[in-house]
Amino acid sequence: ALARARTVFYTPTVNGSLREFRKEVSLLISRVNSCIDQDIRARGAKPDRDAASIELLIIDEAERLSTIAIEYARDLYDRTNIGLILVGMPGIEKRMARYPQLFSRVGFAHHYRALLNDELSFVLTRHWRQLGLTMDEADFTDSQAIAAIARITGGNFRLLHRLFAQI
Repeated sequence: ALARARTVFYTPTVNGSLREFRKEVSLLISRVNSCIDQDIRARGAKPDRDAASIELLIIDEAERLSTIAIEYARDLYDRTNIGLILVGMPGIEKRMARYPQLFSRVGFAHHYRALLNDELSFVLTRHWRQLGLTMDEADFTDSQAIAAIARITGGNFRLLHRLFAQI
């Protein structure tokens, strides 16, 4: 699955150094590239260095990155064929706008809104199933649980995901 995805997902630590960022991202890229190489070999094909590489680097909580780490990510994007997605809190696009070398490469910024009731029900039904449960919105306890989850998360998909990870 990793070889098919060709994607590295990274979340920087709070106040992490450039050295730590470079080391961790390089290690993750190397590991994924090794998985891609192993997959190619397992299928009996000859590995091609250009074909056997990641295509996308996703950096979550990108607002944690220092200015120089952001510049390093931009340089990585410029020097390789690796796509770059920066995920952060609202307002991150304003911070990125202060770095013209990076911002000139930004394709778009997307603000995710809170899930609506139907969307929330859909997501909750899937999470319920993963827990081996069935959800019946007509059942009083299920509807109370849905209301509590909606109240706690405010329809925020990330908070919803974290809540179910804790469950």
